Formats: sequence, structure tokens, C-alpha cells
Amino acid sequence: MATPVGRIEKEFLFNAIFEEKISLMHMRDRIEYIFKLDQKASEELVFSCEKPLGKLKPHTKLPIKFNYRGQVIDFTAELIAQKEDLIYCKMPAALYKNLDRNFLRVDAPSDIKILFTFRGDRYNLAFPKVSEYENITVNDLVNNLDPSNLSGLIKQIAGMLSNFCDGYKIANFKDKKPETLEEKIVSETGKTLFIPSTVGFLPKTDPYPKKRIITEDIFHRYLETNGIGTKYLEENTERILKNKFKDGIFSDAWVPILFHEYVIGYIHIWIDKQGRLPFDFSVLDNVYQYAKVLAFGLKENGYFDHGKVENQPFQGKVLDISASGLMFAYPLGSSMLATLLVDSELTVTIETPKRTINVLAKIVRKFKDKNAGYLGCRFINIAPEDTRFLYEHLYGRQIDDTDTEFLAGQV
Repeated sequence: MATPVGRIEKEFLFNAIFEEKISLMHMRDRIEYIFKLDQKASEELVFSCEKPLGKLKPHTKLPIKFNYRGQVIDFTAELIAQKEDLIYCKMPAALYKNLDRNFLRVDAPSDIKILFTFRGDRYNLAFPKVSEYENITVNDLVNNLDPSNLSGLIKQIAGMLSNFCDGYKIANFKDKKPETLEEKIVSETGKTLFIPSTVGFLPKTDPYPKKRIITEDIFHRYLETNGIGTKYLEENTERILKNKFKDGIFSDAWVPILFHEYVIGYIHIWIDKQGRLPFDFSVLDNVYQYAKVLAFGLKENGYFDHGKVENQPFQGKVLDISASGLMFAYPLGSSMLATLLVDSELTVTIETPKRTINVLAKIVRKFKDKNAGYLGCRFINIAPEDTRFLYEHLYGRQIDDTDTEFLAGQV
């Protein structure tokens, strides 16, 4: 994952670029330009270039990359002006290292047309919606659970739940909208409310790579958005746990049932008998898997068919592209942007005068400003011959070993 460079390290790097006369690379219209920092960095960056860059409009974004002692670092500089042989740019807000892209980003050439299509089915459903995408496949299924028989599947899951809890509830938000605090926080975050012990604390950290737990910090932020003052957050959290204990609940977990970007319900399990071991993460792993199987079973039985949306190719404004991915923008407020979520997959059609490439891409980052939403995509399983062709089309030359310094994105 690309990591922003801290302020002190950023100052150090720009000093090193100037003092050590480090070359920086910018590519435009299949031509490489080597920049050198002409003056010590301040609020502006002043570059010289070994060959004419051509006249560019002010505010043009210039993707730039350099190698510092084996670490490839990049940033985007905004052009202020060009005077004689010098290029004046704003100091970038951030530099990035530990890049997860394999090739230098460039502006999309004018002779390329790019279309996007959602991979798989899309839905417009009347369930609570979250900002992440849950992809459910046959590989997620649990042995001995048959998703084709929905009523039988629920009975099977109920039997398995009884192995480690005293009580359970499987709820569907189609028939009952979120009402309780637990239902609301699970439906709004798409994460699991996990209370190992009601005489203890909420988890302070989330051990899962793809975060799925409502930590104490998330719980406090939820309370704040619902009008609880900062100085009362711990007091209210303690009171909620104590009330559960008074009601005879010793260990508690609310696991969302996720389908695409929707929270369609939850599985609630609890322990109310003394002497039983409290829930741990292995229990959550099992329940999380049952929730995935249940969502898959609902899909296989046509539960979501009424909300299926026709998949039509769409265009976004491609900001930059490399041989391993691209970034595009989409207008704010559009229903399409709301469905473009991190981890969702797109089929990308790249049309050039000589060849058309169809490649699968995963959205790996999403952010927005006042102008648009921005989606960073990584190509998945792109054929070697397509990578080679795209490289040559974007960069205007064949791949060779001398490109390693600037083009290897992971170090």
C-alpha cells in the first residue's frame, strides 16, 4: 500500500534531491522528461528540464517519480508557470513511498478510449448501505452447508450456532428496519459489534486485515454522532455494558449479513449461562462465514432478483494510467459513484488504434474532493502480451532492464 511520507522526511528528501542532483522523471505523450531541482525547495519547486517540455496550461498536474537509495517515491506537482527553461510548480501536499503500482503513471494518450463495466451483477436494494463491497463466491461456502435449500440452510446454521452460544437470532432488515443501538451501529458500519465480556471492555484494536470489528474508538465516534458529549463517551459505554450484564448477558456479538454494498440483516449470538467460555475471535470467524453462506443462499434462491440492475458500460474521466492500473474521476452525487466501492471489480476495455484490451480491475482506493470522486484501480491477471503492448503504447518504447530503477513500483 502506498504510504504518505511524513513532513520531516519530505523536507529531507527535497533537500537530498537538490544537494545530490537526483534526477526526477515525468512522462507526457510517450516522451520521458528528466527534471532536476534548480533551486532549493520552498513553497515552490523550480525544475529545469533537459529538453523542452512544451507549453502547458497553468494548474496542469505533473506526475513525477524519483529513486532515492533504492526507494521509489512519487508525487504530483501542480504547474504554476513556465519561464524560459524553468518549470515552476506548487510544493505537493504529499509524497508517497512503498508504491503498490508497478509502472509509472502517465496522462492517458488522446488516442485511447476506455470503458468500464461492473463485473458480475449489480443491485439496487432497500437495505442499509455501507461504503465497502462484499464479494461472495462459491469458494466462501462451508462444507456441509447447502445454500440451495434456504429453510434447511437456516436450520443447519442454527444447529452450528448452538455449539458455542446459549441463544441466537437471525434478523432480516427487509421486514424490520434497524431500531436498537446495536442494530443501528451494525447496519451503518457494516462491522461486527463484538463484546467478549460485558464486565470488560470493547476491543481496542481490530486484528483482521480487512477491518470488520467495531472497536471502542468506532463505538465512541458513533455515540458522538448521536449527540453524546465527548466527556461522557466512556461513561455511556460502561453503562451500556453494565445494562447487558444486568439483563443476564455475559458475552455478546452482532455479526452483519453482507451482500455487495448492503447490510441485509445480522446474526446475533449471546451467552447467558454462568461458567461458559466467552466468545473469542475463532467464534466470530465461524459466524462471519455462516453469514456469507446465508447471503449466498439468499442470492441463489432469487431473493435479490427484483433489485437487479442492467449492467451498461460507462465512461469516467481517466486522470492517469500505467501498464498496471489507472485512476479515473466520476461526478459527485451520481448513483453510479455511490456503487463504485473499494474491492469491487470492473471490466476495463482499453481501445487503441491497433488493439483492444479487456482486463479485469479492482478498485483499491477511493477518495473525493469538492469536484469529483476518484477511483484508483489495479489491473488483475492482465496477460503478459497485453502488459507489453500497453507499456509500449503508453511509454513509446519496449521494456528493457534499464527501466527497473524508475518503473518497479514495489521495493
